[in-house]
Amino acid sequence: MVVVAAAVVLAVGTVAVFGLFDPRSHSNSDTLRPFVLTMVPAWVVFWLVCRLFLARPRRNLRRVSLP
Repeated sequence: MVVVAAAVVLAVGTVAVFGLFDPRSHSNSDTLRPFVLTMVPAWVVFWLVCRLFLARPRRNLRRVSLP
């Protein structure tokens, strides 16, 4: 449930950031470059945190005995 709420907040934030960059732009590159540079790291961090929290624990780990 927390992951879904975080995804919704990030999606709303993504739209808000795009809205902030868009009114001042004169071309597509003026909008897209800062938008991508701002939002891609946020989505990558979200994806990595989701993988960390939603990963199933490994059960069949072999124990290595040291001599």
